[in-house]
Amino acid sequence: MVKELRLALIGFGTVGQGLAELLMEKRDWLRAVYGLDARLVAVATARSGFLARAEGLDEAELLRIAASGQPLTAYAAAGVKRWPTVREGLAATGADVLIEVTGTNLRDGEPGLSHIRQALEQGIHVITANKGPVALAAHELLALAARKGVQLRMEATVMAGTPVLSTLREGLAGARIRALSGILNGTTNYILTAMSQGRDYTEVLAEAQRLGYAEADPSADVEGYDALAKTLILAALVFGLPLRAEQVQRRGITGVTREEVRAAQAQGRRIKLVASLRLREGVEVSATSPADQRPALPVEARVEPVALPLEHPLARVDGVMNALTVECDTLDSVTVIGPGAGRRQTAQGLLADLLAIART
Repeated sequence: MVKELRLALIGFGTVGQGLAELLMEKRDWLRAVYGLDARLVAVATARSGFLARAEGLDEAELLRIAASGQPLTAYAAAGVKRWPTVREGLAATGADVLIEVTGTNLRDGEPGLSHIRQALEQGIHVITANKGPVALAAHELLALAARKGVQLRMEATVMAGTPVLSTLREGLAGARIRALSGILNGTTNYILTAMSQGRDYTEVLAEAQRLGYAEADPSADVEGYDALAKTLILAALVFGLPLRAEQVQRRGITGVTREEVRAAQAQGRRIKLVASLRLREGVEVSATSPADQRPALPVEARVEPVALPLEHPLARVDGVMNALTVECDTLDSVTVIGPGAGRRQTAQGLLADLLAIART
């Protein structure tokens, strides 16, 4: 039997287009192996509004239009309808799954936060690669999804398509997790790796910008805000804690000097930007613990440069790679290593979440 899922894709930039490519390339294989017919019935952007067609949209044509620089309103097919906003379009058409991949906004999570809330309220499953809404409101959104009997999945928000959240939620089901520590930002890891080879911060940052690893304004990466957002997501998913940004001790890498890097190497250490969550001594907490039974702040949460001994599993994770080490009661320590960004890599995280929803 083949299960059909109607998809509404909100955002058609790099990640949205990457997912459209995967859906197009893998359509026959998904039907044959997973029994899934994933039909893209709506797509939305700020420029073009919300376009929907009950019979489905042609991913190849959408990609051609996007590549030409035209608005998606250039899509011409019988039965296509348009609404000026996602709110109006989603209310009028619905879908089985909303895939939210608009740009990350760490200030208030918008517009993605409103998109996700509306979909969940309508009883629509949600998949997102947008860190803003889940960093700021994962606890609330997961509770809303549970009340509505649908799923909110976010694999691609941490380490892109590398299966770290599914490892924590499903692969380590039954284990008591005591601590997490990770390299969760590829830009800063690239810079620190190059600095360990004797290069200067300013020079390497400029190179990272030329290569597309760093934005023109790199502050979200180098000041640690991106890693902080992922720390908040992990706190919500693993410990059920709605941490706020100010509860995480944050320090970026802009103050790390070549001399500090050399001094660490002389002591057999490597400096890495490490995001960490650690339960305080004597504390037992889980995502199912009632809120009134949790200490005010049962975890120590930090994002900061750390001089790691070479035997530490994160010390030799170099370049733009990401990694997360999990300490738990049954397996002692587990480390997941993989790419933390990229068009197809992030789209893989979205696809994995889609298949997880299809299985249920």
